[in-house]
Amino acid sequence: MPAGRPGKTPKPVGRKPENGAAAQRDAVPTLPESMVTGKASAAKSAVGDKPVFAYIASLPQPQRGIAECIDALAAKTLPGLQRSVKWGMSYYGVGDGWCFCCGGFAGHVKLMFVNGVTLTPVPPVTPVAMGKSTRGVELRSLDDLDERQIAAWMKQVAAAPGAGGRSGRGGA
Repeated sequence: MPAGRPGKTPKPVGRKPENGAAAQRDAVPTLPESMVTGKASAAKSAVGDKPVFAYIASLPQPQRGIAECIDALAAKTLPGLQRSVKWGMSYYGVGDGWCFCCGGFAGHVKLMFVNGVTLTPVPPVTPVAMGKSTRGVELRSLDDLDERQIAAWMKQVAAAPGAGGRSGRGGA
C-alpha cells in the first residue's frame, strides 16, 4: 500500500470515458444538488419575487408543482407577502419577519414554519438544524397538500410577534 495519511484508502483507478455512443449511453444525467443529496439547493440568496420564481422554476417535477401551489396559496392568503431566497430555499414573510420557508429536496418539498410549535395543530415534522421551535410538513405529491390547513398555519404564523405581527419593538 502506498504511503499516505493513516486511515485513508487510495482512490481506485478507473477507465477513461469512452467516446461516441457508448459514452452517451452510460452518461449519468445531472440533477440539481438538492435532488441528489437531499440538501437545499445552491440557489443564491436574493430578495424579491423574481429570485423565488426562478428558484421554483429550477425544481424538477413534482417538487416544482408543489412549490408553485404553496407560493400561490401564500400570495392568496397573506396580504403584503414578501419573498426571498435564503439558504437555498424560498422564504416568505409579512410585517417584520420571515414566517415560513419552502424548499425542494430529493423526493419531497419541505414547508417549515418559524415558531411552528405555537401553531394549532402543531405541524408534524421537526426538521434537522432549523431551530428547536420550527415545525412543518414534507409533501411528496400535490395530493399531500392540505390547502385549508396550510393556509390556516400561514395566517397563524404571520400574526405571531416577530414573524408578522407586532414585535413590541415599535414595528408595525
